[in-house]
Amino acid sequence: MNIQTLPTRTVEVLTARSALNAVQAALAAGADMGVPVSVAVCDPSMGLIAFAKADGATPHSVDTSRRKAQTAASTGKPTGWMQNELAITLPLASDNKLTNVPGGIPIRYNGALVGALGIAGGTIAQDRTIAEAALTLIHADPML
Repeated sequence: MNIQTLPTRTVEVLTARSALNAVQAALAAGADMGVPVSVAVCDPSMGLIAFAKADGATPHSVDTSRRKAQTAASTGKPTGWMQNELAITLPLASDNKLTNVPGGIPIRYNGALVGALGIAGGTIAQDRTIAEAALTLIHADPML
């Protein structure tokens, strides 16, 4: 039997400490705006790394923030980009794990996708502003 060496690759990961820093940054940005939010951070395989719900955040924002993070992390794109047909069918096909609701943004360092941040609880514009502020506070690559 001839066994060949299989190639390997190096993958950048977001540590739990960094994910918690992102959550704290988003909670602080939300508090500065007077918006209680739920914040989720997921890795590119959609695994939850960190989560928090601010006092006063709406109950449904918990699941919505995670879905936003899962979508942005797995696609590498901010949520809100899908055409109507895909925006309806993708949540159904993914057992409601993915969403097109804006407020999820990828987290990149030096161009490498390491996860995503999902913000829910404010308006679409507020969620996006809070997410972008959190990226700045954790020194991640800015949104393109």
